[in-house]
Amino acid sequence: MSTQLDPLSLSADLLYTVKTDGDRAFLREELATLERERLERSLRSHEHRLAFWLNCYNAYVQILLDDDPDLLEGGTLDRWRFFARDRVPVAGVWLSLDDIEHGMLRGSKHPWGIGYLPRLFPAAFERQFRVESLDPRVHFALNCGTESCPPVAVYNPSDIDAEVEIATEWFLEENVSYDPSDDVATLPRVFRWYSGDFGGKRGIVSFLEEYDVIPSAATPTFRYAEHDWSMDLGDYRR
Repeated sequence: MSTQLDPLSLSADLLYTVKTDGDRAFLREELATLERERLERSLRSHEHRLAFWLNCYNAYVQILLDDDPDLLEGGTLDRWRFFARDRVPVAGVWLSLDDIEHGMLRGSKHPWGIGYLPRLFPAAFERQFRVESLDPRVHFALNCGTESCPPVAVYNPSDIDAEVEIATEWFLEENVSYDPSDDVATLPRVFRWYSGDFGGKRGIVSFLEEYDVIPSAATPTFRYAEHDWSMDLGDYRR
């Protein structure tokens, strides 16, 4: 009989170990060699898949940067390589950070499609284990290791909706500003990069109204703050 850890506990333990700067070698090996059938039984709902892949993504950003701190220190091409290369082994399959973010967590969306284009020909593993539907709040739960990213939390499927809601509220409060005199909202770049995930401009306005970032019935012009690509792993230690 297999003695493998439950995949959800494994992903949470891996991220916690990363946050506390512990030895993660055993957990990485367990994640890499998971039985596919065990993973399928564990990721039986949208909430389970969301928690698992958020924990895997956030853990592996830190792991990869710990192994090679220079991965994010170059220009655009270096950043593309960091996210696009297959460096994350899960259940016998090598995934990239892009595979996890855009395939698993965004439901097979193209990384450069502004939220409107699907990923062409997603792999069978992606089709089997991706989330059932796109929740735009996922953008406020992912940490890519830079100054402009949200803090890191360990996610639990039983509380995932409340936990992601807290992450979203915090991020919007810290990173969105509204000038009523000019009717201008200054937003993080994530709203521009993934506009379609929020339903375009009207959807973004409704989203901001829902979180009381802008007043009801406002019709703001958007300005987008520059994304700070400076590496910052401090959020992993919170």
